[in-house]
Amino acid sequence: MKMISVSYQDAVAFVKLSSGITNALDLELVNELDEYLDKLEQDPNVCGLVLGSSSDKFFSIGFDIRHMFDFPRKDFETFFRAFNRVCLRLYTLPKPTAAAITGHAVAGGCIMVLCCDYRFIGDDRKFIGLNEIKLGVPVPYLADCIVRDIAGTRVAQEIMETGRFYEPLESLKMGLVDEVVPAGEVFDRAAKKVKSIGSRPQKAFAGIKRNRTEEIAARARTFQEEKHKAFIDCWYSDEARMLINDAMKKFQTQ
Repeated sequence: MKMISVSYQDAVAFVKLSSGITNALDLELVNELDEYLDKLEQDPNVCGLVLGSSSDKFFSIGFDIRHMFDFPRKDFETFFRAFNRVCLRLYTLPKPTAAAITGHAVAGGCIMVLCCDYRFIGDDRKFIGLNEIKLGVPVPYLADCIVRDIAGTRVAQEIMETGRFYEPLESLKMGLVDEVVPAGEVFDRAAKKVKSIGSRPQKAFAGIKRNRTEEIAARARTFQEEKHKAFIDCWYSDEARMLINDAMKKFQTQ
């Protein structure tokens, strides 16, 4: 089963997460996305990427906690490493990227959005945010670094320590997104931005992006073992077990 769908228009790749209504993230989806990003990076005929969702309700709800809750630690660690690898790959991709947010982008879904160069969200009532603290785990280190970079330390502190979800205009004010556009125009606006940047000399863009992202990328690679262990220790803590279980029950009743 394909977990992403890919199409092309005017040298722009449109990649949509296509794993049901919520696009819950699992190993199959992140590996498929990682494999495609490798192909895209090597394709001279593609100038950039728009990342979105086939669902109008969710960009992504984040980790597939219902299936991962009972994972042995080794299996969850395999997924978590793969997720962080694809996020770093997306963040450093030497081509322009834009997130087209037509549905809720929360937790791991929000992280993928933050890894794009630009973020466009519809003006309908869709939420974005990092609620990891409400599940008893920290925001993964790469995402922590990125949100501090794009929103500023004080705003990032508010976002990560409260775990709130933000509506479009709030998320624009906080710097989580670049533009709020009419709901039906999100993909078009994202594609226009990618094509505009992607039509410029690719090597020059790649160098500019590398200069922007290399410090955070280097920190993520340097501390990945330490930070991965800290996250996974929290994931298997008694407190997180209780909070994640409560979250699953709440989701099932909705």
